[in-house]
Amino acid sequence: MWETAAAGFAAMGSEARLQVLKTLVRAGEPGLSVGQIQERTGIAPSTLAHHLKFLAAGGLVEQEKVGRSTINRARFDELEKLAQFILSECCADVEKKGGKRWLI
Repeated sequence: MWETAAAGFAAMGSEARLQVLKTLVRAGEPGLSVGQIQERTGIAPSTLAHHLKFLAAGGLVEQEKVGRSTINRARFDELEKLAQFILSECCADVEKKGGKRWLI
């Protein structure tokens, strides 16, 4: 799981890729074509293709050829796994002292 999580977090490792991913999350299950993503983000088409490839390689975006278009969708299942991975040990080192919680 560490390798998968590291790949997912690395895929989100730039402002532009975060912007693309957030745009796809907002679009929901129907996804968006490359042109629609470009319109919403203002990222140049060649640069956008690079970022989408990186996000897809990290398992965070799936791409489907539909006619002449490529539809891009956020992989909500993988995003949820990443969130669970990072939060799975939330507050594990918190110790209760006198009814209050203290970080140790």
